[in-house]
Amino acid sequence: MDLFSVSDKSSRVIGVAELNCLAKELIESNLPLMWVAGEISNFTRAASGHCYFSLKDAQAQVRCVMFRHKAQLHDWKPENGMQIEVRATPSFYEARGEFQLNVETMRRAGLGALYAAFEQLKAKLAAEGLFAEEAKQLLPRFPRAIGIVTSPQAAALRDVLTTLKRRMPSIPVVIYPTPVQGEGAGAKIAAAIATADARAECDVLIVCRGGGSIEDLWAFNEEAVARAIHACVLPVISGVGHETDFTIADFVADVRAPTPTAAAQLASPNRDDLRQDAGHLYQRLKRVMERALERRMQHIDGLARRLLHPGEHIANQLRELAQLANRLHGAWAHAAADRHWQLRDLVQRVRAHRPNVDALIVGQGVLAQRLAGAAAHRLDTLAAQVKSMAAHLAHLNPQSVFERGYSMVETADGKIVRASGELAPDEEVKLTFARGWARARIKDRS
Repeated sequence: MDLFSVSDKSSRVIGVAELNCLAKELIESNLPLMWVAGEISNFTRAASGHCYFSLKDAQAQVRCVMFRHKAQLHDWKPENGMQIEVRATPSFYEARGEFQLNVETMRRAGLGALYAAFEQLKAKLAAEGLFAEEAKQLLPRFPRAIGIVTSPQAAALRDVLTTLKRRMPSIPVVIYPTPVQGEGAGAKIAAAIATADARAECDVLIVCRGGGSIEDLWAFNEEAVARAIHACVLPVISGVGHETDFTIADFVADVRAPTPTAAAQLASPNRDDLRQDAGHLYQRLKRVMERALERRMQHIDGLARRLLHPGEHIANQLRELAQLANRLHGAWAHAAADRHWQLRDLVQRVRAHRPNVDALIVGQGVLAQRLAGAAAHRLDTLAAQVKSMAAHLAHLNPQSVFERGYSMVETADGKIVRASGELAPDEEVKLTFARGWARARIKDRS
């Protein structure tokens, strides 16, 4: 809508809402997002989290609103009388006809130059590769000593020392004292880092101080400190300020810790965790060893069951022969009983048919002789088999082989020789006979 077209139609009467709408459109379309400086007054924070206040200077004031999703991003509390700079969009609240600023962010007055210097140095050092990940070193897991660059009066030093004592009191701590705030603090911090690096008394270096404003932490944003950290051969942990504070030192350091206490935790192992890990490893090793021993014992038991003395092997075969003899005797008795019952059955059948008794008697005698002969022949056959098996067992006995004049040849390391090709000329061998043994040296072979 064109505001001047309205003024040309002066005869037309407009309402307040339309007037405020024209004002809102004119203001918001012609005034861009900008930084405005002033003093806070009448500051209130509604239950919804939105902030309402006035921004004033010696000549004027303007109403401001900062909505909750913007206000909750700040880590400091605005108060009446505080000089601030707000980045805001000019607006017009139609319902009450008020001109106001919709605040996007705010900062304490005077910080703009510091932020600009911070961003300029950050961009410069990043372009030079001081923030490159490939240049960062890994922290030692078990440092022999830990160095701390901070002020001896800093509360952060007490927090770091308390944490190190709780986690691993046996690790020596070397303190490199330096001011961490004020005029010339940056150069002194850089000198302390260089001193720690030159002495090489520790394996890891903590650069730390407690929280504070950007002015308090500015020493850690100086180029001298950044270049000293980058040049340091020792791994460097930066533990400056609170978790929301970021300094140039954080970007250059090998590891950034959110707080000094967290820096101490990163630098030192936890003895309780190590003790617990060692206990777990001991239990695992114990279980593995027990299972290994059990497997070995079972294996030995199996070998013991398979390993039999030759005499015991012969005794087992004799027991088997005795069992066969018993089975043979039982089979013969069973066969004899069958023949006896068959004879009785024949007698009854003969008597029933009135056979020739004399002829049957003669036939019975013949059958008895045949039976006796068959039984004797069977017994002789089985006895011959038993004798043959006994002779075969005796033939397999190594001692019987030695008694026949044979001997066993072994090399110096106890290996039995089965072919002449396994021997070399002038090699010493051991000869075992039926009685005794002798050593010999090979003169020739074929």
